[in-house]
Amino acid sequence: MKIVKTVLCILFGLMFINAGLNKFFNYMPMPKMTAEQMKLMEAFVKISWLMPLTGIVEIVGGLLFMLPKYRALGAIVILPVMVGIIVHNAIFEPSGLSIALPFFLINLWIIGDNRNKYKPMINSSNT
Repeated sequence: MKIVKTVLCILFGLMFINAGLNKFFNYMPMPKMTAEQMKLMEAFVKISWLMPLTGIVEIVGGLLFMLPKYRALGAIVILPVMVGIIVHNAIFEPSGLSIALPFFLINLWIIGDNRNKYKPMINSSNT
């Protein structure tokens, strides 16, 4: 099971590193967008810092996710991006959920697997 988890985490990390790098170098072709998706993309362009920030989060989160020592941190860093991907696919591109949902479940699995590492952040202690 450890080998399966390691392989999935490396593939997960590579997927996000690729997506993040694409935000800077635009080497993957964009699919045809609907008018509603074009409006959304125009809003992203107006907020000029949003796509580079997302790209950096994807790259850093993907790298952390691949390294066992930092995997718990990578899973938390990637979680908001993953939620955005799920919501976007659910609204605009339901066919993309077949890829997004398994990745989301991998993310949740790693978070659950590392839940003890998060306990110090949420425990209320008066020290």
